[in-house]
Amino acid sequence: MRLLWAGFMAILAAGVGFAIRGGIFDNWAKEFGFTATQLGAIGGAGFSGFCFGIILGGLIVDKIGYGKLVALALLGHIASAAVTFLASTPENAYNFLYIGMFIFAFANGTLEAVANPLVATLFPNNRTHYLNILHASWPAGMVLGTVAGWILDDKLQVGWKTQLALYLVPTALYALMFLGQKFPKSEAAEKGASFVEMFKDVGLLGSAVACFLLAKFFGGILNNPMTGNIIGGVLMLAAAAICRFSLGSIVLFVLFIAHALVGAVELGTDGWIQNITGNLFNSEQGKYLFIWTSAIMFSLRFCAHWIETNLKLTPVSLLFVCSVIACVGLKLASGMQTFTVALLALGVYAIGKTFFWPTMLAVVGDRFPQTGAVAMSIMGGIGMLSAGLIGSPGLGYCKDRFAAEELKKANSALFEEYKAPKGSRFLDFPSTEIVGLDGKKLGEAKEAKEKTDNQKAVVTADQFGDRRTLEADSFIPAAMAAIYLLLFLYFKAIGGYKAVSLKEGAAS
Repeated sequence: MRLLWAGFMAILAAGVGFAIRGGIFDNWAKEFGFTATQLGAIGGAGFSGFCFGIILGGLIVDKIGYGKLVALALLGHIASAAVTFLASTPENAYNFLYIGMFIFAFANGTLEAVANPLVATLFPNNRTHYLNILHASWPAGMVLGTVAGWILDDKLQVGWKTQLALYLVPTALYALMFLGQKFPKSEAAEKGASFVEMFKDVGLLGSAVACFLLAKFFGGILNNPMTGNIIGGVLMLAAAAICRFSLGSIVLFVLFIAHALVGAVELGTDGWIQNITGNLFNSEQGKYLFIWTSAIMFSLRFCAHWIETNLKLTPVSLLFVCSVIACVGLKLASGMQTFTVALLALGVYAIGKTFFWPTMLAVVGDRFPQTGAVAMSIMGGIGMLSAGLIGSPGLGYCKDRFAAEELKKANSALFEEYKAPKGSRFLDFPSTEIVGLDGKKLGEAKEAKEKTDNQKAVVTADQFGDRRTLEADSFIPAAMAAIYLLLFLYFKAIGGYKAVSLKEGAAS
């Protein structure tokens, strides 16, 4: 149990940092003049780095042990703060904030490469329940980070660097809780499975999902899509050699695709929701709503076992129901005009998204124990990389696009006055290029106490963009629902969903 709660504290540190970062996006926009797309890219680094931490950690954790990875994560969390605090001017801020967020996320991913397989190994007969408890720490951290940011930013007006440094407190606590603990081995490692055997079910299909996202990532940071594709191709060849050209499990491949969507909708939306609700209402109400949704998630993640037992839902059917609820919640949120309606709409969305991430991990642990920590970590990496490449930048791009189109339609001359100095693209596709609104000018329009007619028009267009963004976001859980329905029908056709062990052989 001490290992469970140490993992809980480690993920809580990530949640605190994530929430505070989301709350200071407006500080960065005003201080450095960032567009929503630029902020989305910085936020995306807070996911992309996680991918590398969890995938690399998952590949080696069964060989080097959990303790060494915890030490590496601790160093990463400290280094992240040092790099982030170097941001001081519009010229250097983007690079330092991006690198700092990447290191922070890498440390978070390394810790999750420890915590997920560790809890799955410690509680093999009730993985869904205990993985949901482990990940209740994420919304708990977001609540703590949001409350701290609200008090320090809105009330006391403390600088954003001091706010961001607060995640170092739970960081010190998880280090102490892990200190001196004896770690178990995964079921596959205990049986002496080789890395090749663990990787076999990931195979070519699962590797293709990860390598596609990695190609996009490297193409973006190197500002050269072709180079990114070459790196992705080399990684794919390496994966093919490791798995000895095994096709891999089709079910695991489908789970990887579904988890890419989970990362995009859950974490991508979480990264922007304070900014969006604060814009539609006010900053304080935006924080209230974020705390509200996070508190719902925290509470419900302790109820997964009760829901499975009393409602007779398998993990897959639970995921299907949650996808439908999340879709409805986002659709309702896109039309919210009052704070009361926002509480209802975002409450529905929070109920839907609660069980996505930990239950997906539980499905992999239940059905593919022969993969050890490998498949679970790769899937977590895919989810985070998708959040970083698709979710966070995608929502930022949608905000830029919809707001700019609305302002241009309403007043083209005003758009020319408020447009950003350079264009934005989604996944670097030339066909997606648009010109958003300048973050600094937009911030000044929002903060003006006595707004001119032009400033009112700009703010109205920006709010329109937020609502359209939430509407577009609702299509992601709709696609997830279709995938989970197909998985439900598949398991029903083979006799129903059940957890398997290495004694029973590999899952299909």
